[in-house]
Amino acid sequence: MNFAALDLNLLRIFDVMMMELSTVRAGGRLGLTQSAVSAALGRLRQILGDDLFVREGNRMVPTPRALALQEPVRTALRQIEGALSAAAGFDPATADRDFVLAGSDYVSTFLMPRLARVVRPEAPGVTLQMLDVPPQQAFSFLSEGRVDVAVERQMETPDWIGNAALYRSFVVVVARKGHPVLSLQGVAPGECIPPEVYCAIPQVVLSTDGTKTGSVDPELRRLGFSRSVRMTVPHFHAVAIAVASSDLLGNIPVHFARYAARLLDLHLYLPPFDPRTIEMRMYWHRRLERDPGHAWLREKIAEVMAFDATYPPPNLTTPARLPWDG
Repeated sequence: MNFAALDLNLLRIFDVMMMELSTVRAGGRLGLTQSAVSAALGRLRQILGDDLFVREGNRMVPTPRALALQEPVRTALRQIEGALSAAAGFDPATADRDFVLAGSDYVSTFLMPRLARVVRPEAPGVTLQMLDVPPQQAFSFLSEGRVDVAVERQMETPDWIGNAALYRSFVVVVARKGHPVLSLQGVAPGECIPPEVYCAIPQVVLSTDGTKTGSVDPELRRLGFSRSVRMTVPHFHAVAIAVASSDLLGNIPVHFARYAARLLDLHLYLPPFDPRTIEMRMYWHRRLERDPGHAWLREKIAEVMAFDATYPPPNLTTPARLPWDG
């Protein structure tokens, strides 16, 4: 094995190929042509004495040797990147760097405009990108280096993931102003909807996979009720728009609900149970813990997501109302 012929560019190409399993997509991410990626893989095959990738239809399948090398190579590359970044330091005013974040449309609605307001004057050369990544894939994206920070609800974390609390929220019910059933039943905006009324009104549910159940359903079952789901959509924006355009009810986090209510003429209500507190946190790979640029980004995220109020869930054992509705 001729290690003298090995350079970091070959390992970087190998790392991206393990993520993409396509010379075309890998080249796109690296800014290289397909032929350049293929040539680099050819050199690496000669050095290691293994095929590394075998074509299977339209994709390249890694060999057992490639799978065994994946994590050691990725870890080594990230450690080198971290060491070089720390040595170079980070000056926001002159930095020319891309940061990629992961989160839902609910998160991007609040996070990205606020980041733009504070980052642009301080770091005009920094580019911010946000990907819509399902929660169950957030840690794999961090491991692969596809994103720098993920913003999600509290989750159990492996020891290689760093995290910090950002804010607390809870779910409220949204309905269009003048909703006929709520008006007929005398349920005023900001009040708790009785369970029998809540479950009698068809609902729209956020679901990225078509599942028609959510976090509210166990609470309803505990009360001896079940709701009627008549629509599922993959984004909170779509929930709010569907509610504004129909007599459906929707359930969305309170911060987003207040934002949507102003734009779409909605009223907010309490669900027929004590809303569970949702803690939103940011997550990152610990290999970037001491990277100056990454530390700066985490500081800015914490700064802009420090909401003026966390709206602690009301205790429905006493008469409750949302005084800030409408």
